[in-house]
Amino acid sequence: MPKLIIDDIPVEVGNGVSVLEAAQSVGIPIPHFCWHPALGKAGACRVCAVKMLDGPVKGLQMSCMLPAQDGMVVSTTDEEAMAMRRHVIEWLMINHPHDCPVCDEGGECQLQDFTIAGGHGLRRYTGRKRTHINQYLGPYIEHEMNRCIQCYRCARFYQEFAGGTDFGVMGSAGRVYFGRFEEGQLASPFSGNLADICPTGVFTDKTARFRARYWDYDMAPSVCPHCSLGCNTTPAARYRELLKTMGRKNDAINGWFICDKGRFSNAIVNDPNRPRHPLVDCRKVDWDEAMDALLPRIAEIGELYDPGSLAIVGSPHLSMEAAVLLPVLASCAAAGSLCYFMDEHEAERTRASVSYLSEGRAASMADVRAADLIAVVGCDLMEEGPMMALAIRQAWRNGARVYVVANEPNSPLEREGAGLPFDYSSVSTLDDVPLLEAQKPVIISSSSSFSPWNREAVENLPTSAPAAIPHASPFFNGKHKMVCLLNGPNAFGTALLSGMHDAISFSEAVTKGKVKGVIAVEADIPPELLHGIPVVAALDWRNTGVTRAARIFLPTTAWVEMDGTYINNEGRAQRFRKVMNPGLPIKGLDPAGHPPRVHSATPPGGDPRPAWQVVAKVIERLGGDRIVEPFSGEWEKLREIDAEASGILICRKKQ
Repeated sequence: MPKLIIDDIPVEVGNGVSVLEAAQSVGIPIPHFCWHPALGKAGACRVCAVKMLDGPVKGLQMSCMLPAQDGMVVSTTDEEAMAMRRHVIEWLMINHPHDCPVCDEGGECQLQDFTIAGGHGLRRYTGRKRTHINQYLGPYIEHEMNRCIQCYRCARFYQEFAGGTDFGVMGSAGRVYFGRFEEGQLASPFSGNLADICPTGVFTDKTARFRARYWDYDMAPSVCPHCSLGCNTTPAARYRELLKTMGRKNDAINGWFICDKGRFSNAIVNDPNRPRHPLVDCRKVDWDEAMDALLPRIAEIGELYDPGSLAIVGSPHLSMEAAVLLPVLASCAAAGSLCYFMDEHEAERTRASVSYLSEGRAASMADVRAADLIAVVGCDLMEEGPMMALAIRQAWRNGARVYVVANEPNSPLEREGAGLPFDYSSVSTLDDVPLLEAQKPVIISSSSSFSPWNREAVENLPTSAPAAIPHASPFFNGKHKMVCLLNGPNAFGTALLSGMHDAISFSEAVTKGKVKGVIAVEADIPPELLHGIPVVAALDWRNTGVTRAARIFLPTTAWVEMDGTYINNEGRAQRFRKVMNPGLPIKGLDPAGHPPRVHSATPPGGDPRPAWQVVAKVIERLGGDRIVEPFSGEWEKLREIDAEASGILICRKKQ
């Protein structure tokens, strides 16, 4: 491992690490624009100059391009290096419009930071500036080409990292232009990352344009709830409005980036028509009155029908805090059915996949990126987990072979290539995939294609499985790891709870004819399953058919309005933190934009409470113990998860 000295500080780093990264590892900042940890080196901006005082290389060097070597003595404060950085930044700023007061990137702009840090504060250039015409790039990304400093990050990410083909670099020398051949919405499902990766204000989030400065945001570490992968995010809010969502680095999961589905799905949280007040028979009431009305309704179900006619229904979208309390609620309410899934097949397949993965066979997205062979079996990656497709692309870029098992003519993976950002070979069964030839194979499936699997069947597979069975012996040779895309951010956790408490699917409960009343906790129940069954109570933060059908409605908070825990498809438990208080956004309060002139301890629409707290209060009203902390027993280990860390794996290690 190379040993070198940077600004009189001894540093030891791994082979292949650049001098810039070595300096960062000991807290020495070196200005840079083109270099990014996920994209590697480009040497385009020339602003990371350092002076090599001794060693195998001497003189001024670009620290992002230079691998650390034994005996190097590096100075980042040498006058010659500082002068070069200062002159390069001055050159980059010649054509910049200097529009910081009106630029949305103000406060989070690397160009601002490094211009000041580099000592360039005086504008000497008085000539005409080069100008560009901006393009319309769709409803999400704003384009301001005049701010560009030609670092090439955007094109390298969009084309090389994400596999997009409708955006790139055109022109030459001082006429370089980053955009499309013609205006139009960016086609890549990862295009929103341009706003995060651009070190200036060329690409900004149009959905939050001119709403706030960086220092105005309420921010906290969070987890994306829009699929089962558990990508890490940083939502930014102001005045009870979720303005934008940014990617947050987690090397084990999403790396640096997130997909557009997770980035631009804020409207449902900000919807002024979200149900935000307790209701009894469509009449607005306070919390105490709603709770007082609930108990007689629960008792009424038991009196009118057979014991156990009540069903407690949750969903894979529930936080773990609320999900672990549903069995307690079912016991206190004398419910006959506890349900976490709507469909019997979904419940069976999810439990089967989680049972298999929980023995230490689950692959993280980091494992996928490092794989040398990947088989994708029966799942629609771009719909069920776009970031998994991006992880597969990184493995493919590093030489991994990718096979798509699509034995159905209308498979979603085969329709027009499904927009997959990597090349693959199509095969009809998993038997056709040379898994035994790989050192680090990964199989990627989804709960919808996991139907024939359970532990007994897996353990008793013959040495050579027939082609009709979608898994051959190499699948279980001990070397492979597996990814299973699930239906919901906490599907893994709810599947574990479902097995522990002998829960059944709601469709199965309805088929048995026992259900005469429902308490739905953030559950999406199909209308056909609710036909003729009264919804006694609904706890939710969305305006759904279930909430509209409920006799008693109790508003809950969205994930950005509370602390909570999700367990992703790998079995990794992650904590997300409260970003903002619940309540109507300022712009949704009144057509005139003014809050109501009424003094109140809570903001307008601020009644929602975290689902677990509402469930705990119902349990207490039904005669159960007062619950202050939802996690107990084997779930106590989830209490102290650090939201800033990479989460904890709750799976058992494979023996």
